[in-house]
Amino acid sequence: MRSMHFLSGLPRSGSTLLAALLRQNPRFHANMSGPLAGMVNAMLGEMSDRNEFSMYITNEQRRRVLSGLFENYYGAEFKAEVIFDTSRTWCSKLPMLCELFPRVKMIACVRHVSWVVDSIERLIRNNALQPSSIFNFQPGGTVYTRAEGVANGEGMVGFAYNALKEAFYGEHAQHLMLLQYETLVRDPAKAMAAVYEFIGEPLFQHDFDNVQFDAETFDQRAGTPGLHAIGKKVLARERTTVLPPDVFRRFENDAFWLNAQANVHGVRVV
Repeated sequence: MRSMHFLSGLPRSGSTLLAALLRQNPRFHANMSGPLAGMVNAMLGEMSDRNEFSMYITNEQRRRVLSGLFENYYGAEFKAEVIFDTSRTWCSKLPMLCELFPRVKMIACVRHVSWVVDSIERLIRNNALQPSSIFNFQPGGTVYTRAEGVANGEGMVGFAYNALKEAFYGEHAQHLMLLQYETLVRDPAKAMAAVYEFIGEPLFQHDFDNVQFDAETFDQRAGTPGLHAIGKKVLARERTTVLPPDVFRRFENDAFWLNAQANVHGVRVV
């Protein structure tokens, strides 16, 4: 029986790069965010009490339906022994995933939030002629409204940040590891060794100078070319922020995972 693990965390924090590295291992399957998390949410809703026939649905049936969703989505055409599914939603679903997969491991990619917002804003500016799906293809706004939009509780960054805290401080935190973007790009060998140790798999020799991942078609459709682009070689690229100083400062103290005293469950932060 193959293993099921999950990649989650903050946007623009290395999950695509991590997936590209993991898939170098022929035993692994990993990819960018896909539809499975949305399908799970839809099924949970349809099996809730808003369904007039929900009295006929037991928790054991819910468990079988949801387990079957994962099993059938990753059907026979996926030959990998270890599956990694990616979604920022998964951090908010850790209790459910532990119900379905008692040995599950979740790797959440994190990055200083100021640089997450900076990365999103840089994408928007690099594609000035194409409104992005990130902002529902709306062409208006300023850096201030965009930062506010992604940072609110339902925004691209705010939701993921709150979900991450939910998992980090929750009762299933032992299934969670946080992988810092800074570690992944500056010391990828250390980062990958930590991932393999966490999931209990034998270490694989990755090629950090020849990383391949192609999501150009998806990114074009999203109106955001470069959204999932990664460099061929893993390295840290130093740059100055494109954000106004007050916007950058707004988020600079949000890296709660760096506060060892607040890590009450001893979550591993690499």
